[in-house]
Amino acid sequence: MISAVGSKKNILELPFYNCISDIFESKEIQKLGDITHHIYTTRLQHSLNVAYYNYIICNFFGFNAVSAARAGLMHDLFYYNRKERVKHKGEKSHCAHHPVLAAENAREVFDVSLLEHDIIVKHMWPMTFKLPKYKESYVIVFVDKYCALLEVHAGEYHNPAKRALCRARQGGIPRRGAGTCP
Repeated sequence: MISAVGSKKNILELPFYNCISDIFESKEIQKLGDITHHIYTTRLQHSLNVAYYNYIICNFFGFNAVSAARAGLMHDLFYYNRKERVKHKGEKSHCAHHPVLAAENAREVFDVSLLEHDIIVKHMWPMTFKLPKYKESYVIVFVDKYCALLEVHAGEYHNPAKRALCRARQGGIPRRGAGTCP
């Protein structure tokens, strides 16, 4: 079963998957599964999470959910380790550089619409400086950050060492409410 973080639904059985299957099944996207992203997940899982929640939100508001999903899957289509990237004088930061690179990589492999291109290139706004042109581009700005938070939190929850350390700091007493351990 393939699911998005925070969801128990099998993505392969949802109408959402019909929108992205050609991209998701490509070798270029599948290679993202080999790259760690946001500490506890892969870049492929993160991209799938973003695509899924983009689709859900845009569909709810009557926006172009298909393009939002497709762009969400391609928004981090780059293969370098961002922590190992050497930034040379005059180059953009990773936050401003990788959206452009992802859009270039996407256009080399897939048919990318103008809307999808804007969504990919602007997903790190305001770090990209140029304002998103479409409402779907604003959605991914928030969805990308939301998914990153879910991924890190879910990873911490499933990390036994972090749970044990947190509980030890609390004197071994599990508590409910603010400040509880995963």
